[in-house]
Amino acid sequence: MRSACLSLLLVTACWALPFRQSGFLDFMNEDESSGDDENKALGSPAMPAGPKCPFRCQCHLRVIQCSDLGLKEVPADIPDDTTLLDLQNNKITKIKENDFKNLKGLHALILVNNKITSIDSKALVPLTKLQRLYLSKNMLSDMPSNMPKSLQELRIHENKISKIKKASFQGMSNVIVMELGSNPLESAGIDSSAFADLKRVSYIRIADTNITEIPKGLSSSLSELHLDGNKITKVTAESLKGLKNLAKLGLSDNEISFVENGTMANVPHLRELHLDNNALTSVPPGLSDHKYIQVVYLHANKIAAVGTGDFCPPSLNSKKAMYSGISLFSNPVPYWEVQPITFRCVFDRSAIQLGNYRKK
Repeated sequence: MRSACLSLLLVTACWALPFRQSGFLDFMNEDESSGDDENKALGSPAMPAGPKCPFRCQCHLRVIQCSDLGLKEVPADIPDDTTLLDLQNNKITKIKENDFKNLKGLHALILVNNKITSIDSKALVPLTKLQRLYLSKNMLSDMPSNMPKSLQELRIHENKISKIKKASFQGMSNVIVMELGSNPLESAGIDSSAFADLKRVSYIRIADTNITEIPKGLSSSLSELHLDGNKITKVTAESLKGLKNLAKLGLSDNEISFVENGTMANVPHLRELHLDNNALTSVPPGLSDHKYIQVVYLHANKIAAVGTGDFCPPSLNSKKAMYSGISLFSNPVPYWEVQPITFRCVFDRSAIQLGNYRKK
């Protein structure tokens, strides 16, 4: 009997599978499979899949960052609830009609520093809540069509746009910030009514282009206008008419030789005037009567004389803000002949910059 039992045990051991050491991943697999079996047995639902994120992009909440990845087109699997999409510093060449078709809640779209040459006329139509559109440093030759009416900030500088047409900003009454600089705009490259619908715009910058005059039809809501580095030759009273809220005017590095009398009266709330690096031969008229102006940059012009009434009103009792900065250096004015009373309404003597004039 004993020998029969021993023989049976030996036969059973021969049929047994060889021992295999389980690793850590094996235990995990076993746990997962047993869990699945338990869920099936108990009727529990499977765990939901996590939120999708485009390959190689970084996703956090509703912010999708796909910058610096060498992308040649917009990713196809962007989550529908995205509010900020960052695609800057890639190699995207075209924006196609359906690239953003499901992104109805998008608030900000960043496409800076790509190689975009065209944007389909229907590509931006679905973006009914878009507030910020950054298209700078691309190769666009025309303004995008059908831009969202919800847009508040548009930056499209450093492209190849030569013309801003009448309908470029049609219906875009919510725009506050507009950046159009460093485009090869023609001398008359801005239609007279191009900015007619921008009723709330506060900041416009059109620097380093080929325009020869201040754009017409600017909104009275404007508080900052930067037109530096252009080819503007004169400033007339008509060109600034209606800009009653303008606080800062940048006209540096132009070819301005003339500022018409009465111009300053059309910008009654101006605080800063930048006219340096131009061809002025005298101090612009109207500064002494202006109540609020505090900073005037006139260096690097051709001003040969400065009178005692050029900056300050004749009476000390006149209501006028004190100057905090006046620059007159690099002008052919003999600074030793300028009377001290000329700057009687300057806050501090250190705010006056005269210096020597050296012919190049």
